[in-house]
Amino acid sequence: MEKIVLSKLPKTWIFDFDGTLVVHNGYKTGEDQLLAGVKDFLDQIPDEDYVLILTGREKSAKEKTMEFIRQQGLRCDEILFEMPLGERILFNDRKPSGLQMSHAVNLARNSGLLDVQVDINGEL
Repeated sequence: MEKIVLSKLPKTWIFDFDGTLVVHNGYKTGEDQLLAGVKDFLDQIPDEDYVLILTGREKSAKEKTMEFIRQQGLRCDEILFEMPLGERILFNDRKPSGLQMSHAVNLARNSGLLDVQVDINGEL
């Protein structure tokens, strides 16, 4: 179980698409398939938060991908295509209170989000 503890502040959520939200490269062999727990997880993100999806998919797959996102009713404020296939590195500052302003969760490919727990701590 992956568990992260967050503050009450509005957040920016950044998700990889293939292998994290949908079966890896499913669109190349047929149709995208949503992974376990993804819809419920995204539905629990508060409206004031921002959801960014990153994908290495070619822009030629954009229309099909966006249609899948709409059909599934997935929360997505923005999606960026043709991202590099290597690591994603995030730099952020730490608040003077000590609040960690960035978190990373590395999931096994195609495992979905059922085993990710987010707790909000009002004291952070």
